[in-house]
Parts: sequence; structure tokens; C-alpha cells
Amino acid sequence: MASRISQIDRLEQITNYVFKDKALAQSAITHPSAVEGEPIWCSYERLEFLGDSILGALVATDLFERYHDMDEGCLTRMKIALVSGNMLSEVAGELGLGECIIFGGSERGTHARGMHSALENVYEAVVGALYLDGGAEPAHAFVERTLEPRMSRHLAATAESPKSLLQEVTQRDFKCAPSYKLIGQEGPAHSPTFTSVVLVDGKRVGRGSGSSKKEAESMAALAALRHLGYVPAADEEARE
Repeated sequence: MASRISQIDRLEQITNYVFKDKALAQSAITHPSAVEGEPIWCSYERLEFLGDSILGALVATDLFERYHDMDEGCLTRMKIALVSGNMLSEVAGELGLGECIIFGGSERGTHARGMHSALENVYEAVVGALYLDGGAEPAHAFVERTLEPRMSRHLAATAESPKSLLQEVTQRDFKCAPSYKLIGQEGPAHSPTFTSVVLVDGKRVGRGSGSSKKEAESMAALAALRHLGYVPAADEEARE
């Protein structure tokens, strides 16, 4: 218990915020492997879902207010780059959030395995926890402090991932955004395989699998890009 309290203390130092609900803070930094068999709210998964939506709205608002000369396409590419898994994982690592994560025995000591996605997930979960505990102000303050230094016009130049590219081309050509649906999960809780499909205008256009929900969605987006003719099959390996 003392170790977990120290990890919450470290989280509060990183966020510059003292949580009123310590259980909420603990959930935000708890990997699913640490609470196998316990209620879903004990890990960061539900908070990650909430934080993902809040993060997107906060970043979109900041970009809208900061870059008055940019059109929708440029703003979309900047937002996608700022909330991408690579960006959030890198920022979370630099902040030291990795030191806060509570892993279960099945994950402890595995070093880099799964850390990239865990850092991304915890960043989003922390945003969700800040929002629930203190409202939009502390959540926005954290996002602004940690992501604003990464805001740069060059991020608007091009999409950096299958998901971002698919979103860009479908909004441009189909006037709608793609939607993702998780259709399967196999394997143990500490090492699952997820399968997702992506729909465009209500039609299924791609399917993919991966070790995380985000990876499964990325692979589904890549399959959709090939199916729709935006990415030749020969480019698959390079884009992965």
C-alpha cells in the first residue's frame, strides 16, 4: 500500500494537482494486469476512454483559438499528430508517468514490453481523472502545459499514421469520419489480442488485430486504406 501511495504522490507532483479522490488517481495509473479479476473501474481502461474524448476536445479548442489562419484540414492533421499514440507516449515518458504505473506480476520486470501503449493509456486516463476530480480547468491546465510546447505548424504538413490518414481522406472524400468497433478479444488479460473493424459511411472497409485496442484499430485503418485504394499493397510494410 505504501508503494501505491508514493506513486499517487508522484502523479500529483507531475500533474501539479492534489486529487480529492485518491482512488480515482490510483485507477488512472493502474495497469489491467494489476487488477485481474477485479471490477473494470479498478484499472485505467474506463478513464482512458473518457480521457481520450476530453483530450481531443481540449486540443481542438486550443488549436482553433491559436491558429486563426488554418483551415479544417490543417487543424485536423495537427490535432491527430498531437493526440497520436507516439506523441502521448513520448510526452508521458518525459514527464515520468512510467514511474507511477502500477503493474501486475505478469507485466512487472518486462521493461519495454507494452510500455509504449501503457504510457499513452495512462496519459489519457490521467486527463480523464483530472476532469472527473476537478473539472475542465485542471485537465486543461495539464494538457496545455504538456502538449502546447509540441504545437508546431509543421504538424499540419502530413498525416503520420494509418488512422490519421484514413480520417483525413474519408473526411475529404466521403464527408464523414471513420468509426471503429471492437469485435473480439482473445488471450490472457496481461497479454490479449484485440480485433477491430473500421466503418466508413456505415460500411465495413477494414479489419485488423493487435496487442492493444489502438494497434488493432491502426491495422484495421491500414486494411481500409488498401481496400479503398489509397495505399497500394506494396506500401503495407513501409507504413506499418
